[in-house]
Amino acid sequence: MKWSEFKLMKKEVKIYFYILIFTALATGMSQGILSNYFKDAYNITAFERGVIEFPREIPGMICVLVIALLAALNDIRVSMFAQILSIFGIVVLGFFTPQFSIMLVFLFINSLGTHLFMPLSDGIGISLVDQDKLGMRMGQFKGTSVKFLMVSSTIVFICFKLNIFSFSTAIKWPFVLAGMFLLIVLGLLILLDRTMHHPVIHHKKTKFVFRKEYKLYYILVILYGAQKQIMLVYGPWVLIEILGKKADTLALLAIAGAFIGIFFIPALGRWLDRYGVKKLLYADGISFVMVYFLFGLLTTGYVTGTLSTIGWPVLLGYFMVIIDKMSTQMSFIRTVYLKNIAVDSSDIIPTLSLGMSMDHFVSITCAILSGLVWSVWGPQYIFYFAASISLGNIYVAYKVKL
Repeated sequence: MKWSEFKLMKKEVKIYFYILIFTALATGMSQGILSNYFKDAYNITAFERGVIEFPREIPGMICVLVIALLAALNDIRVSMFAQILSIFGIVVLGFFTPQFSIMLVFLFINSLGTHLFMPLSDGIGISLVDQDKLGMRMGQFKGTSVKFLMVSSTIVFICFKLNIFSFSTAIKWPFVLAGMFLLIVLGLLILLDRTMHHPVIHHKKTKFVFRKEYKLYYILVILYGAQKQIMLVYGPWVLIEILGKKADTLALLAIAGAFIGIFFIPALGRWLDRYGVKKLLYADGISFVMVYFLFGLLTTGYVTGTLSTIGWPVLLGYFMVIIDKMSTQMSFIRTVYLKNIAVDSSDIIPTLSLGMSMDHFVSITCAILSGLVWSVWGPQYIFYFAASISLGNIYVAYKVKL
């Protein structure tokens, strides 16, 4: 996106872009390196890593209920509340290293804020976009987030490499900085609320939506719940636990994925406008099957000793993690699909929230079961399972009528 184009946008759209920027900066300073935090600060096992996902993911199940309880507020003001929760949770973890059980409480608070904001952010963005530019603008939104996630990951990489950041010190500076960025997001949301003459309210009319017309969307989010939990949690855990990699390596992979995403996401938005949702859903499903199956083969090699844990086999592991990040970046296709099939525009926010609840119910189950599978049978079987269920994405693409 060119600067000249940005200057011509409505004020509220510009503010939304800044919200995406600082949210991405905070994400890179916190969510992307939590696995290293758990390992370095608490020295957890693979099974415990799965158990941690319960307090992290349960907010995704209950956020639809929280949004319904806050139905008297518009979406922007609910987003403000979400930021307050996120800030409180992450700042406490930044300044203190509490007992493991207490840490989970503040992790839950931060995660509740993060999960509340997810569907609201998408809904606010969609409400600011003209229908004929939906794919392009959503691509720009996602591309902006990816660019500044790369910036944040670069800072994390450099600071961990130079021992400026550490999870062994009393103060966890990445988390403190994340809290500062989220505080700026809170200020921008206040400004956006004052700027918009008609505040965004999607969830007032219908607090809970379950329609048969959205059944394929529900299938997609359920599948994604299993897929993301397996790869986003246990993909990095293979690098950390089996290959012994630290936060700087994970940050470097985030940089690489984000750099590719700078070009990939805007192109994806253009392809969405040009080729339509159906073909992009096919591409999404095929990418999931390939990534998880190949990562399963690599992990089999690592644990059996047929592949070395140094040299080119490790580089292949890095490559698969980066490719998975690109597959994950295609997630906004599901949001656009829902927008296209929505019976009523007021269905979008509650349906996104319901979808998130379904996603996270599956996520919690898969996280705990995957930790058990890792401990008893081996990590490779987790990824083979993810590859097999990803065939469901291809089936959904076949059934979509758009």
